[in-house]
Amino acid sequence: MNKLATIQRAIVRCKKCPRLVAWTREGGCDKPRRFQDDAYWSRPVPGFGPEDAGLMVVGLAPGAHGANRTGRVFTGDRSGDFLYAALHRAGLANQPTAVGRNDGLELKGVYVTCAVRCAPPDNKPSPGEQSACLPFLGREFEALPQVRAVLALGAIAWNAVLAAARERGLSIPQPRPKFAHGASADLGAFTMFGSYHVSQQNTFTGRLTEAMFDRVLTQAWATACARSSADGRALR
Repeated sequence: MNKLATIQRAIVRCKKCPRLVAWTREGGCDKPRRFQDDAYWSRPVPGFGPEDAGLMVVGLAPGAHGANRTGRVFTGDRSGDFLYAALHRAGLANQPTAVGRNDGLELKGVYVTCAVRCAPPDNKPSPGEQSACLPFLGREFEALPQVRAVLALGAIAWNAVLAAARERGLSIPQPRPKFAHGASADLGAFTMFGSYHVSQQNTFTGRLTEAMFDRVLTQAWATACARSSADGRALR
């Protein structure tokens, strides 16, 4: 078993946070009518993508009736619909939809993960729960050595990437970079970009549009490619 697969297996088995363990299981019992016949994953959700990814996309946490149901990050809800459609437009996914683990979706050059691996109540993980999940993000960075750009979706993901970078011994710019849509920060081993989260709250209200997200995604991918080229390799 390779390093990335080992980490993903450890994530699925994690039971560090009792509140989140209980909540993910409750989500699989208290189902909306449209998902009554679905067998819920109801466990921590690992990241998804190839080992040679040059770009990492980091979200907040699995959706209660999205990834917590399907078992794949950003799959089965409106947030995933928005994200994977954008990745497809950018040529980083073979299809624009993500409905289940066996739907044939493949990513090209990008790895998608989250700061917190269990669906939290009200999409609000506690500081302690965020800290408990942080080592998994650090281990993913170690298992994905070709990552040269990171796209953080929202402030929690932005701060998690900074914390993981600090734990890896990377130099954090001073003053500490603050999250904003379109913000960027050079962390040495990679460049981080910020985007509003692809949540329904943002996309349905127009706070985040397809054009806004496409611009940041394009910039992040171009940076990953440029930095990889400077290292003497090309991203596929």
